[in-house]
Amino acid sequence: MVRRPVAWILAVVLFAEAVGIAALNWFLGIVVDRQDMSLAGLDPDAMSVGSKAGGVVFGLYFALCGVVALLVALRDRAPAGLGRVLLISVAVVHGLLGAFAWAMVGTGAFLFMVVVLGLVVLLLMTYDRLAGPSDAAPAPEGPKDPGQPDNDPAPAPIAPPPAPSPS
Repeated sequence: MVRRPVAWILAVVLFAEAVGIAALNWFLGIVVDRQDMSLAGLDPDAMSVGSKAGGVVFGLYFALCGVVALLVALRDRAPAGLGRVLLISVAVVHGLLGAFAWAMVGTGAFLFMVVVLGLVVLLLMTYDRLAGPSDAAPAPEGPKDPGQPDNDPAPAPIAPPPAPSPS
């Protein structure tokens, strides 16, 4: 099965990304603070605090998505509710970051973002909500006992759709 290893790998990658994004934005905030220069009239202190706060918030977001992937790996169940929404949103974020990385940073960052996007999509797609016929218990083979009642429901009749009413 590929589901659990993908969830473990995704959890580790998202935790590493959370630390990396928070550290990068914190470093950029320090650089802006030490330069003491204004950009288009903006206060350097406000830019520094904004960069640090944005890094912390974005890092916490990636860490929360990593927790969801970790819970999926531990429980071996599909993410549901808010966890599924978080994983879908982090897939969208990685798609957008991949597009920006291609334009601004280069091919390496783009490939990393695409790999993470692929891991998230693979995690979301490998867990089925409903068990299919292959997962169901096999039906017993052999003749039925005539004395036993038939518990099989009768197939529903096929009815044609209602005719459209004249207007």
